[in-house]
Amino acid sequence: MLDVAMGFLKDQLQAFLVARTGGGPDARAVNLTQLVNDQGRYALAQDTLGLSLINIEEERVFRAQLPSYTLVDGRQVMQEPEVKLNLHVLVAANFRVYDEALRYLSLVLAFFQSHPAFTADAFPSLDARIGKLTAELHSLSYEQLNQMWAFVGGKQLPSLVYKIRLVVVQDQQIAGVQLPVSGITQAVGGR
Repeated sequence: MLDVAMGFLKDQLQAFLVARTGGGPDARAVNLTQLVNDQGRYALAQDTLGLSLINIEEERVFRAQLPSYTLVDGRQVMQEPEVKLNLHVLVAANFRVYDEALRYLSLVLAFFQSHPAFTADAFPSLDARIGKLTAELHSLSYEQLNQMWAFVGGKQLPSLVYKIRLVVVQDQQIAGVQLPVSGITQAVGGR
């Protein structure tokens, strides 16, 4: 599901950039990529934007504690509760010309400002299993920013961090099958 959610965001952002810049050579690519390779160099191509997943956190507020049961073909099917995740996504601009990096980050801000939520109804390309994604700008302090770029392993690029809420992970494997309860009887009395 992580790849599906991140791919969806990449495609929507790319389409937005093409629409705003008129396409052609001025429409820079958006890549789903790690930012730094094993040699310590930027893995993000020059003159592009990169989306990179930097953290995953479980959304415990909406966490179900009990398995769900559904009736399928006369049998009670049990599935473990779904896991709801928040993704911290770093959008970095690797441009030779600093002004271009700022221009494209401004377009990213405009994209998420105009699209704070994505639903399967409004965006048919969003996988129905995800249902809804929301995006909020995540502001970092100078210390957090320094630590994040040290963690990533590179020198700071102009960048933004967004918190993408509620990617749902639900294994389709059935946890258990049993016959449903068809009646309850009560015995009163002794032995």
